[in-house]
Amino acid sequence: MSRLLVSTEDNVQQTVERLYKDLERHIVASPPGLCPVDLQLAFLKVCHAQTCGKCVPCRIGLQQLQEMLEDVLEGRADMATLDRIERTAQNIYDSADCAIGSEAARMLLTGFRGSKEDYIHHIKEGFCSVHAEHFIPCVGLCPAHVDIPGYIALVGAGRYEDAIRLIRKDNPFPTACALICEHPCEARCRRNMLDTSVNIRGLKKMAVDNAPANKVPVPEKAEKTGKKIAIIGGGPSGLSAAYYLQLMGHDTVVYEEKKQLGGMLRYGIPNYRFPRTRLQEDLDAILSTGIEVKLNTRIGDGPGEIPFEDIRKKYDAVYIAIGAHSDKKIGIEGEGSKGVISAVEMLKSIGDGIMPDFKGKRVVVVGGGNVAMDCARSAVRLGAASVTIAYRRRKEDMTCLPDEIEGAMAEGAELFELHAPKKIEADANGNVAAFWADPQIIGPIDAWGRALPMKADKDPVRIECDIIVVAIGQGIESKSFENAGIHIHKGAIKAIASGAVEDHEGVFAGGDCVTGPATVIKAIAAGKVAAANIDDYLGFDHAISCDVEIPAPHTGDKVPCGRVQLTEVPASERRDNFNPIENCMTEQEARQEAWRCLRCDCYGFSAVKGGRNFRW
Repeated sequence: MSRLLVSTEDNVQQTVERLYKDLERHIVASPPGLCPVDLQLAFLKVCHAQTCGKCVPCRIGLQQLQEMLEDVLEGRADMATLDRIERTAQNIYDSADCAIGSEAARMLLTGFRGSKEDYIHHIKEGFCSVHAEHFIPCVGLCPAHVDIPGYIALVGAGRYEDAIRLIRKDNPFPTACALICEHPCEARCRRNMLDTSVNIRGLKKMAVDNAPANKVPVPEKAEKTGKKIAIIGGGPSGLSAAYYLQLMGHDTVVYEEKKQLGGMLRYGIPNYRFPRTRLQEDLDAILSTGIEVKLNTRIGDGPGEIPFEDIRKKYDAVYIAIGAHSDKKIGIEGEGSKGVISAVEMLKSIGDGIMPDFKGKRVVVVGGGNVAMDCARSAVRLGAASVTIAYRRRKEDMTCLPDEIEGAMAEGAELFELHAPKKIEADANGNVAAFWADPQIIGPIDAWGRALPMKADKDPVRIECDIIVVAIGQGIESKSFENAGIHIHKGAIKAIASGAVEDHEGVFAGGDCVTGPATVIKAIAAGKVAAANIDDYLGFDHAISCDVEIPAPHTGDKVPCGRVQLTEVPASERRDNFNPIENCMTEQEARQEAWRCLRCDCYGFSAVKGGRNFRW
């Protein structure tokens, strides 16, 4: 009879497992602006440590690649070295026995080809070509480059009004971003090295909940310049540009085609996420700078519209920020049936206070982004008998924030993942009767790292319904601008990084109408950049500053500590109304969370590079 032995992990293996977790945290915390060659060398060393040593390509080849990358970094390489790096990596990829060698080589090749210019710069100039404008991870990843460590420290000190003033230096929508920002600033937070990222958005919410934006005075305006700028579009990008231009002493006039300001903040985000009263706080503060507003006014070439040429002749400069407010079609049979509506149409109606009649109806929402989740959760609140979300990929491939899909499901929505739209069935009167979907099987990974769905060998699925909401993206109504001679590329207005529109002196554009549908903070950043470049175009060099004194950093912040998460109203209490669902931190929670900030503005590489001297 054979003797069985119980296998237990020894101390060495347990230590290695902890080191792997530490390494993962450091990778997560890697900020923008690091040398790509140095990073790829570090990656190669980790891969080489994993090799079993059996096959030559992996055991010897990866070592050779390391030595060649070290030559590049140490100034010993020449242009022939680059050819050897590429050939060696390709040979390893083609001949390694297992994924340890082949994947290491593949990823080296991807990095090498994507950053070859930096390799050449190392060889010719002797140093890296990558120069990040901000070395503070959270500031660098915030599109508007808000002084995040500064306002975190102010919130921790209970100085909420000063926090609003500091945020507003770079972002005139503190309330909007406190409630609905996707917080890219948290992605590379150095706190990940210890435990997990600081709850930056939650701390900003603490500030705006205790110091409403419309109660905190805006900065004094500079002396009047006599210049006048037209802003086409009253959304976050257009209003941000108008705000900063007003502070610089210019006069701005905002032309908005809808009956209220706010753009997608009003017409794309339901009240339970962003109450209209809270939007008004930001709008009141922005408008207090003296911006002139013309509502229900469309710039275009149709009846009753103002021609773009007339606007350009009347003003010293023009900023186009019309957003992306048109819907996109699925392109399937039956899409014209009664009861098929677009997400844009549905949310616009809700934004104007006109609630669709979904009482007792079966609703299918097609799409997997944040807009689709907004529609699904709104349908629940509008009394729908059932809400089904149909998405052609997997749940983990959805582009919405994870909290959004979890919230929708908690409120009663059902997710049909891996179901691609096939057709819409209508009854004899042309009303929606059912949504047909083709089951999918997940397939190869695409260039963006997402698994591609493919038609599965299964019969189509029929989902009975009364309403179908199409939420697969938004388009840009740019035709009238194209007719006016503005360059359009794939439906979007073509503008360079400064916001300037080529071949149209004094015309700038930014936000969703240039980039396509994106986040609110990106639209705000585009407006801020455009304001600075319009000011420069007009012959000025105004700077927006803030004289708020930032609290000194504290010690003892390196003790691992859990992250404070914002709580929500229970699903059973929120699913039948549009009241706000997110709760604020307590003062105790805010102090603790602010204490977790490592103050990268004062310590580390960022302090060497000038700390708080951010410019835009």
